[in-house]
Amino acid sequence: MGGPKVRRLGGQTVRRCAPWRSRAAILASAVALLTAYPATRLSAQVGYPPDHSPYRDLKRGRTLILGAGYLSGGRGVIGVGPSDGRMASARFEVPLGKSLGAFLGAAYGKMSRFVADPTKDSAAHISGPVNTNVTILDGGFHVMLTGAKAWHTFAPYLGFSGGVMLATSPPADSSGYRFRFKGIFGPELGLRWYLARRLAVRADARVEFWRLTYPITYKQPSPDGSRVLQVGAADHEWTRHPWISVALGWTF
Repeated sequence: MGGPKVRRLGGQTVRRCAPWRSRAAILASAVALLTAYPATRLSAQVGYPPDHSPYRDLKRGRTLILGAGYLSGGRGVIGVGPSDGRMASARFEVPLGKSLGAFLGAAYGKMSRFVADPTKDSAAHISGPVNTNVTILDGGFHVMLTGAKAWHTFAPYLGFSGGVMLATSPPADSSGYRFRFKGIFGPELGLRWYLARRLAVRADARVEFWRLTYPITYKQPSPDGSRVLQVGAADHEWTRHPWISVALGWTF
């Protein structure tokens, strides 16, 4: 039982092959055909040859970035917040994995703001603008969208930072208002263009948020009865500031 069936034909013994032997022959033929198919053709079917791939491995390591840019945005309803100035920046990055990195940065810029004087009539409430020098210290994280590789020498990234902004020479108005020390935060989107494995030009766009707080004197009536800030208005306000910059980074 279970063996091949036997029958007599013309005096000779003929054995009938079991179905599994036919299937084995078909499978062996298919393997032989696949083995004979050129390996280079098969590799071309599933991806790029290594020497023609658009992706290149990035140099992973500590990176120093020096850049320049421009920070703009709103000064608030009164106009006493600083904005609109050129910025010089420096950043130090360290990798935390194939696509994640951390950074610390510093920037310095010359901005401007208006001065509010509640002791004067409404026509003279606001004067300026006056120059204000600011320093930004921040840190954060970024994620490389192409991982540890560059696509055609380009590598886009997303990031988020937080820190503080210090006005190093804020002119005071008669109300005593000074823009001194503010917490800031915001997202960023950037693109790296690798001129060499260690050298890259960077362009990024950020949005920084900080809050302005107004003194109570802004709600006191001036000689003509007007006010810098209406009685029912909020004492604080969030402002949004786009910041674009171009930088050069060296990985070592």
